[in-house]
Amino acid sequence: MNMEATTRALADQTRLRIMQLLGTMELAVGELAQVLGQSQPRVSRHVAILCDAGLAERRREGSWVFLRARLADAEAGALGEAVARLLSAGEADDEEFRQQCEEDRRHLTAIRRLREAGAADWFATHADKWDELRRMHTPDEAVEAAMLAALRGKPPGTLLDIGTGTGRMAELFADSADHIVALDKSLEMLRVARAKLQHLPAERVELVQGDFHALPFADERFETVVLHQVLHFAQEPERALAEAARVLKPGGRIVIVDFAAHSREELRERFQHARLGFSDRQMQSLLRDAAFTPARPVALEGDALVTKVWLGERRKSRCLEAQD
Repeated sequence: MNMEATTRALADQTRLRIMQLLGTMELAVGELAQVLGQSQPRVSRHVAILCDAGLAERRREGSWVFLRARLADAEAGALGEAVARLLSAGEADDEEFRQQCEEDRRHLTAIRRLREAGAADWFATHADKWDELRRMHTPDEAVEAAMLAALRGKPPGTLLDIGTGTGRMAELFADSADHIVALDKSLEMLRVARAKLQHLPAERVELVQGDFHALPFADERFETVVLHQVLHFAQEPERALAEAARVLKPGGRIVIVDFAAHSREELRERFQHARLGFSDRQMQSLLRDAAFTPARPVALEGDALVTKVWLGERRKSRCLEAQD
């Protein structure tokens, strides 16, 4: 962040309001326009100035562009912290600014309700298939307890949830992780996740559209990667795990929750499963080939399907370790 660019960007009431709104939650440009009562092109111009100054960040998701504040990012440093304090002090000491910000936050209620309604509609449409699959495997509570137990002893740090779906894993680790990036290829699922996670602090959870075969992140960014009921959708699971290894720091951990190998062929057609689960031998081979040292898996019995929790630690060297 640059001091001159920062002060220029903040020298406008609308941009100050935008920064306060983005401190509450991630918002699309159209949503910001709705709250501010201004045209989308005008809001886009304000957003461009904030992004050029490094105060906010744009992210395209299909035809939508979402914005988040960058004041809490490590790159923002002391200047970012100072801007956050300035905005907070502005609300405390400037009555007109405080009232405007409170009015803006009241308008956000409508945005939240629209998101929640969209999520409810999605669940109503898909409830029959969702419930059918859930009845076949281990209850969610047992699986989540096993995941937390597997990761116990070392904080998750910066966590990547690949294939976040409804955002449940991000919600599960929200209290223990320093920062969570929830990734999904489906725009529809990201909208569901956004509604589910909008009560969490905006600086703690980031939603990103992307493919697990080509993760849009730099090497060695994360301490923990989670793939919860995702890998059976992969035509090439070895590519997905190689990408997970690439974005993990040496010593980082991967936790994979998926089905043990089974013969329920109907899941291919009804739920688009590319793989009918994984055997321990197969998963351990996949993990080793992707530069992970696998741990002993945990098996959780279900009515028709066995759920497994596989844990691996990213080796310091990307070369393959000797096979036992």
